[in-house]
Parts: sequence; structure tokens; C-alpha cells
Amino acid sequence: MALTLHSPTSFLSGVDSGKPHKAADADFPPISVALGSTRAGGRVRAMVISAAAVAPVEPRTAERFHRNGGPGSGPRGPGCDRRVPVYVMLPLDTVGMCGGLARARALGASMMALRSAGVEGVMVDVWWGVVERAGPGRYDWEAYGELVRMAERHGLKLQMVMSFHQCGGNVGDSCNIPLPPWVIEEMNQNPDIMYTDRSGRRNPEYISLGCDTLPVLRGRSPIQVYSDYMQSFRDKFKDYLGNVIDEIQVGMGPCGELRYPSYPESNGIWKFPGIGEFQCYDKQYMMASLKAAAAAAGHEEWGRSGPHDTGHYKQFPEETGFFRQEGTWNTEYGKFFLEWYSNKLLEHGDDILAAAEGIFRGSGAKLSGKVAGIHWHFKTRSHAAELTAGYYNTRHHDGYLPIARMLAKRGAVMNFTCMEMRDEQQPGHANCSPELLVRQVKEAAKAASAELAGENALERYDEAAYSQVLATSRADEGIGLSAFTYLRMNKKLFEGENWRHFVAFVKGMTEGGRRVSLPRSDSGHSDLYVGSVIGDRKNKDKFVAAL
Repeated sequence: MALTLHSPTSFLSGVDSGKPHKAADADFPPISVALGSTRAGGRVRAMVISAAAVAPVEPRTAERFHRNGGPGSGPRGPGCDRRVPVYVMLPLDTVGMCGGLARARALGASMMALRSAGVEGVMVDVWWGVVERAGPGRYDWEAYGELVRMAERHGLKLQMVMSFHQCGGNVGDSCNIPLPPWVIEEMNQNPDIMYTDRSGRRNPEYISLGCDTLPVLRGRSPIQVYSDYMQSFRDKFKDYLGNVIDEIQVGMGPCGELRYPSYPESNGIWKFPGIGEFQCYDKQYMMASLKAAAAAAGHEEWGRSGPHDTGHYKQFPEETGFFRQEGTWNTEYGKFFLEWYSNKLLEHGDDILAAAEGIFRGSGAKLSGKVAGIHWHFKTRSHAAELTAGYYNTRHHDGYLPIARMLAKRGAVMNFTCMEMRDEQQPGHANCSPELLVRQVKEAAKAASAELAGENALERYDEAAYSQVLATSRADEGIGLSAFTYLRMNKKLFEGENWRHFVAFVKGMTEGGRRVSLPRSDSGHSDLYVGSVIGDRKNKDKFVAAL
């Protein structure tokens, strides 16, 4: 088959994502994309068929495997070979700052290619900074409505992320989408609603959890604002929830993850594999909470300030008094502080998910929450990078079981990253162990009866990464993955060898992760192969897409 496309731009070209989509310019002739398995005699054959011959893709009516099981639905058990549905993250700027759907024609063609490869659906960020940009309670869902209808036409499900964070300043951020302007105004007037480190540096990525229940946003609390946003979303998309919109992922921190912004990359503040810094030094909210907790514990002196010997963002554990092998983290004071810091994060997540649970109950869409895969310094006793992010996980204390229990209580899927990583691929000086970290998280999810889904942390197109995900997805530890979301859809994904690897990976996941080695070729015509783009030479490089 071949798909005929009209577009004046490359798939991920530098287009102003803030501008609404406009029809393609007639000056750009159609591009025919070769489809199907096209290798023959070591060369690539291109089959060209008129676009009129391509039948529309009907929405699937087959049984949904990644569905709302609710509380107690339980993990995948040993020996279970249920398929693992694969979703693909859309570009961060799919909906731009001005509320327009970017590159709509290319997006539709790409959705068709993903559907033909066996992909279950796509994930998209529903940016707070875009939807509520005009003012409190003034919501613009138009572009997301267009996207939902597009996904429905192509038979794809949607994972929609309630993104209450800023885009820009972290790993993989390719665009800048700040919080709503009226929220930034409140931050400027009251800087303590921003996360604050020991030196007084403010972080505007996400509103500090210290003021979750206080009316700091023009008479509403952050939890109320998030709730109103989600209620408006439900009202707008009620007819699509549970069928097209398969999952609502609730953002709970920077990058949408349940964590503190302890390792910001913007302006070179942090660099891998630095330990990061605690984010609790604003005076009105976090420090006031610490003071009250210290008084309740009978140690008022512990509430005068946060730890003073924790070093700075780029340091290593042994360079600090707090995180070194026998450091302050393992003293009575250290344990008190880490319990308080991590419990504040757990309470934050529980409050938001409780609101989401009430709003989306009965909708048919499942809830999920994302947890960061902080694998560096995992082999040390203190696990410093995890501690500053709010995960009280050390040699002597399990930081992921409480998170898994909180998510399970709210019937939410635990979505965890770094599923593609192997220990042998990490730099030795960073004391990384993504494999041991994933194993610990799987054990925590199993113990809490929480459903577990996964993502890759970094863009990867190689067989080793896919094979690692396939192996991780299996229920070897008594729990496998209920779904996997691939990061991310872009031009590279659709290039020849990359696409072949991806399609083989999706097929392996549909087989329950049993096939951990990808095929070396598609000579047996079992895997979909992306053919060459043909047509006008000027446009040959504009799209690399397939069905």
C-alpha cells in the first residue's frame, strides 16, 4: 500500500507550535509512502497505490486488554502470557501554546502507521498552561477534542496526561510551555508557592506541595484548581472516556512525576549523576510544616531548618556529610527528616489522586500515576538521588512500597520509567543499577497489589533496549507489565531499521514478552517494514512514514 500525503513541513520540523494548524499549501505535491513488507533480494521495493485505494481504518472492537480494573484488580500473575499493549507518546508540542493542533496531517498519517503496526494507542500531555491560559476557570479544549476524534478515526486509544507542570528545563524537553500566565503572576507575588532549595533558588516547574490545601491561587487551593480542571475535562470528554480515552494519567510533580524537582537541568543547575538537593526551604509552607512536625516529635531544634550538610546538586554522596556511607541520613535526626519529607510527597499524591478518583469514578477510564526511575547512586547505602527527590529508599528502608500502596488504594496504575536500561550500559562512577531498581519496584507493586506499567526513560531505537523491555514485561517476579508506553514518536522512529525494530518489538509484546530477541531480518515477511518515500525529490525527506 501507499499513503499519499500533502504537507509543507517535515514531520518534526521547527514549526511554531503555538500557531493553529493550517491547510497544506497546494505548491507542495503529494508524497507517496511505500507500505508493507518490501524487502526483496536485499533491495527495497516500493509499491505505489493511489490514496483513494487506502480504506479508512475502523475503530477496533476487539477486547481491551489494558482496561479499568479498579482497586484490587491485581497484577499479572506467574505464568500469565496476556499481551502487553504498547502505546506511543506524541510530541510534547502536539498542542502548542496558542491551543492549535500542530502538524495535523502528518499526525494523522503517523497514527495510521502506528495502528497498522499493532500499537494500542498514543499518549499526549494535556497542558494546564495551554488549556487554562486565558484565566482561572476559562478552559480551551478545542485542539484536544480534534485530537481525540482523530485517534478515534484511526482506531487508537488515548492515554491523556493531566500535565500540571511546566515543559522545558528537563531531560527530553524539546519545547517551552510554562504554567498559565495568571499562575505565574501569583508566583511572582508570593514566591514561597514555588519549590525552594537551601540557597533560596526558586523552581517554577510546579506549584509547591507545601501549599496544596491553601487558597493561594486567587481564592482556590492548588488541589481545588487541579480538581476543577479535571472535572471540566470529564464534562467535555464524557462520551469518549472508557472507550477512546483509555487512561487518565494524573500529573503530580515536575515532568508529571510524583517527586520533588531535585535535579533540574535548566541553566546547568544539575548534571548527571549529581545527588540533587532537597526542595523544602520556603519559609511560609514547607519550613512551617517541618517546624510543626519537629515539635510533635519532641525535638523543636530539628524544625529550625533543613539539613545543612547535604552538599549541592552536582556532588557525589561521599562528598557530603549527610549522604556519605555513615552520614546524617542514618541518624535519628536524618530518619526524622526523611520520613517527613517523603510523607509530604505521599500525602500530596494521595490528595490529588483522591480528587481524580472521585471525578473519574464510573467513567471507564483507568487512573495512573508516574514514578521516576532514579537509578544513579542506587548501589550506595544512602541512595542520595532518590532521597532528594522524595523517595525514602535506602539500604535499610523501602521507599517504593508506600508509593505502590498509595496508588493501589486509589485504584491507580503505577507507571515506572527506565524499563529499557541495563546496568552494564551505565557509567561505573555513577553507581547505577536500573535493573535492581526495576526489580525492587516490581516487588513493591506485587506486595501492594498495584498494577504496574512501564516507559523507557530515554529515546532508544536499538535491539538491546527493546529486548530489555520485553524481558522486563514478563511476570518472572510474579508481576509483569499491564502496558508499556514508548518514548517518543518522531521522525527517527519511522526510519527503516528503527521502524523494523519497533514493529518487531510491538509484536513481541503482543506475545506476552516471550520473544526477548528481535529477528535479524524480515525475510519471512512476519514483520512490517517501512519502505522508501518516493515522489517529488524535493519532498523525499519530508516524511518517513508507513502502514
